[in-house]
Amino acid sequence: MRPEDLRLPAHAPGLRIGLFGGSFNPAHEGHRMASLTALRRLQLDRVWWLVTPGNPLKNNSALPPLGERIDIARELADHARIHVTGAEARLRTRYTADTLRALKLRCPGVRFVWIMGSDNLAGFHRWNEWRTIARMMPIAVIDRPGTTHRAVASPAANWLARYRLSENEAAALAGSEPPAWVFLHGKRSDLSSTYLRQLAAAG
Repeated sequence: MRPEDLRLPAHAPGLRIGLFGGSFNPAHEGHRMASLTALRRLQLDRVWWLVTPGNPLKNNSALPPLGERIDIARELADHARIHVTGAEARLRTRYTADTLRALKLRCPGVRFVWIMGSDNLAGFHRWNEWRTIARMMPIAVIDRPGTTHRAVASPAANWLARYRLSENEAAALAGSEPPAWVFLHGKRSDLSSTYLRQLAAAG
């Protein structure tokens, strides 16, 4: 892994940057599609893919090396406004809440938006300090096949209900005071990292 893989991408006060975190094991077209949706609908300047050293809610024993996952993600992203970084390893943060605190401290004036798939919203209430995350920055939820109803009926979605923006207000999300979130529907991909790993294992 190269030292530049752990650096924060270029940023400046006033930029609207989406943060898309995950193991990216492996990155796939669904990640790219969600990022392009966020760039367009939220009127973001950039999206950062935060490739995590390891998800604390998952078994990481078979996780490929961080540098390998970054290389694959960068090749797949292939977009001038999608930046791939392993900065979380340099920040030495384990949980999302800690990562977001560190980024806000290091990037004053940047208007961050946390991006997650609807499958993650369904289990968001199990994340460490999930309410703190919601109070820290606006959240954009991207619809994913088979998880729409489970996501909007989840404990986290119920707690967040009063702070939900309509989809036609999506462009205002980055400038909104958190808690604030929006559920974006649109073109969806059936691909998942789990499916691709199973496919690879089956040869």
